[in-house]
Amino acid sequence: MSNPFDDIPFDDAHGAAPAPKPAGGGSGIAARAMGARQQPDYLTGLNPEQRRAVETTEGPVLVLAGAGTGKTRVLTTRIAHILAQGLAWPSQVLAVTFTNKAAREMKARIGLLVGGAVEGMPWLGTFHSIGVKMLRRHAEMAGLKSDFTILDTDDQIRLLKQLIQAEGLDDKRWPARQFAMMIDGWKNKGFGPADIPEGDARAFANGKGRELYTAYQNRLKTLNACDFGDLLCHPIRVLKANPDVLAEYQQKFRYILVDEYQDTNTAQYLWLRLLAQRRVSAPTSPLRGGRRSEQSEADPGGGDIGADTPTRLDTVSPTSPQGGGGNAAPPNICCVGDDDQSIYGWRGADVDNILRFEKDFPGATVVKLERNYRSTAHILGAASHLIGHNEGRLGKTLFTDAADPDDPKVNVHAAWDSEEEARAVGETIERHQRDGNNLNDMAILVRASFQMREFEDRFVTLGLNYRVIGGPRFYERMEVRDAMAYFRVVCQPADDLAFERIVNTPKRGLGDASVRLVHDYARRKGMPMLAAAAEIVATEEMKPKPRAALRGVVENFARWQERLDNTPHAELAETILEESGYTAMWQADRSAEAPGRLENLKELIRSMEEFESMRAFLEHVSLVMDAEQNEDMDAVSIMTLHAAKGLEFDTVFLPGWEEGLFPHQRALDEGGRSGLEEERRLAYVGLTRAKRNCHIWFVSNRRIHGLWQSTIPSRFLDELPTDHVDVAEPPTSYGGHGGYGQSRFDRADTFSTRRESPGWRRAQANQTEATRGNWGSRSGIAVERIGYGETDSGFGAGKGSVKGRVIEGELIAKSVADEPSAFAVGDRVFHLKFGNGNITAIEGNKLTIAFDKAGEKKVLDGFVEMV
Repeated sequence: MSNPFDDIPFDDAHGAAPAPKPAGGGSGIAARAMGARQQPDYLTGLNPEQRRAVETTEGPVLVLAGAGTGKTRVLTTRIAHILAQGLAWPSQVLAVTFTNKAAREMKARIGLLVGGAVEGMPWLGTFHSIGVKMLRRHAEMAGLKSDFTILDTDDQIRLLKQLIQAEGLDDKRWPARQFAMMIDGWKNKGFGPADIPEGDARAFANGKGRELYTAYQNRLKTLNACDFGDLLCHPIRVLKANPDVLAEYQQKFRYILVDEYQDTNTAQYLWLRLLAQRRVSAPTSPLRGGRRSEQSEADPGGGDIGADTPTRLDTVSPTSPQGGGGNAAPPNICCVGDDDQSIYGWRGADVDNILRFEKDFPGATVVKLERNYRSTAHILGAASHLIGHNEGRLGKTLFTDAADPDDPKVNVHAAWDSEEEARAVGETIERHQRDGNNLNDMAILVRASFQMREFEDRFVTLGLNYRVIGGPRFYERMEVRDAMAYFRVVCQPADDLAFERIVNTPKRGLGDASVRLVHDYARRKGMPMLAAAAEIVATEEMKPKPRAALRGVVENFARWQERLDNTPHAELAETILEESGYTAMWQADRSAEAPGRLENLKELIRSMEEFESMRAFLEHVSLVMDAEQNEDMDAVSIMTLHAAKGLEFDTVFLPGWEEGLFPHQRALDEGGRSGLEEERRLAYVGLTRAKRNCHIWFVSNRRIHGLWQSTIPSRFLDELPTDHVDVAEPPTSYGGHGGYGQSRFDRADTFSTRRESPGWRRAQANQTEATRGNWGSRSGIAVERIGYGETDSGFGAGKGSVKGRVIEGELIAKSVADEPSAFAVGDRVFHLKFGNGNITAIEGNKLTIAFDKAGEKKVLDGFVEMV
């Protein structure tokens, strides 16, 4: 079997760099042909700072690239310059990115710059892809075989669950998913089992964290497998334990380039530091197979990984003696990044890596890219002033050469609640669209995913196309779909797809065999699975334990269905999630996603309150889910601030700038000042996504953790400069439409539309001035609300008013008919929403009906028919 790496050159003629191109050319045919070839001028168009970053090829270089300053162009042009000038072979350049997509784009752009496809660049890729190449070469040194497998997250959790159970521990009390996240955090810091702090080791499984971690690593070796964390940790151990191997790579990589350096974690930092300590070998020392030299106590290549890593590395000079012999050479490492955009601390990124670059590499050249090609002067001024409140930063100020005094300032808006916020944002988007702007050029960037639901519902109402980037739409999220499945079975017991989804969620001991038994019985009898389950639990067909679990499911659904018509549906929904154990399942989950999933469930319950019933809500969601996401359509983008990094839009909306939401309370509680500074960097990222228009929103009331809370504006708002910010003033006083603009439906003449449905044509034919004036506001704010019955209410006029009434929150239209009604008291009628009932009173065309299930309601006679 051939070695898959045979095609990757390693020695490159014993490390020799290609000969630089002759300055004066030559007279040979080859030289003349080379001279005749048209070379692309890749330096054209670079500004002085960018050109300096490209042409400073020797020694350590830190490129501080602000948002929109051409970072990617600098990085790719620098690689093209190194190759075009013959400073290194393509296989002698190590270029590291964070995503495979970025690596592919970088390779393509380099090819365009140097006039053709770039071949032979095997060391351009992500940290993990390059780490796995190294590990396959030296797998035996890590206790593996070269054909090792890489476990995905599900395999990792399954393996950890086996180990936890083998220790006699309760895997519900100590979830495997939680321990997998702990191990990932340790490996991000480069910690092996012996290196983790004692407090961390004792925080899991009654103090058995270290033993379980050791057992896990041993089990991986037995399986000849590793997880993603090992793809860097194993190479680090190999390089530190084998100075001759380390020397090969140090000699190999003449140039190292790193993208997004501010997002590196400790393990990635360690790996790069080892490789960057390039040595110039003595002429008599062979590159491969050299003897292993003695290591000094201060040598960062010795010892085990972990053990107070940052402190130990800070005391080590990159030019200290290193295994492999030879004299120290300045490392040709170029790191490109922006300390003001380090926003991934929650997943292990350490902003200190970029802040201490000059200390790690003495004599480093620092190039600041501050000339912005994306945003207006007002947006840059606001962003720079805001981020200036951070103490832990290297410092730079973005500016633009294209300042226009007519550019709009950053707009700050206030709303009463999140519904009004979503309505106003939708109106602003429509206004931009009417002005000829594409929806693709607009984005809504939220701090927490639960905020998306209000906007999604509003856009469905308005008919605005939207797409969710970086995750599923609200109603497509796993926890929301699970909850909806419970509600669907309660409302429609014959919904077998929903029943199958949640019959064993959370885990109840109903495995595939039990579900298959119910499924087969239901098909054989031609009945729904829930009904089949009710019959099965009355027999001995199933073993006692799963039978008891299934009986509990059947009894729960029977109880919930009894309450469906006499319990407020939002209250019933909350009860269903609690009594089923679904809420408790996520409360017990220690993963990073669990708090967000709980927030989404609470937002789901909250969103139900505005609907007449649970069935009406389910119908609404089915319409929302039916709106397919087409990547080619013109649509507004909705995403979290974290997902927006690296993107840009003409118009950006930043809702939810309130204390506790942004900055997020969890970040403040867990991170203190560093957490606040990362939140401020996140705000900076949000502002700098905008090219021309930026709208910031905050509300006075927001539903948080299922409860309405009065909120206060984010501290970040007061950190914005007044010179670059406009406070949006409402055009009218509160009580009209809150001053935030009207929907196109609110403004439109009640019947002035181009719809051609039969019902609409009938309404057009029957319209009168009275019916035209009876049309209420969609938002409900402009409607005059009158007290219930004959009592006064704080909503408006009281006793004797003829404008209409609110009964149980529903606006009841006044009577407008002059002709007597075609119905009589006592008639039996049917209403599409409320069902059957008897007429008890008649007032013009308005009927008072005692419905069998919905109670007494007042409706217009045009909405009922005789039974």
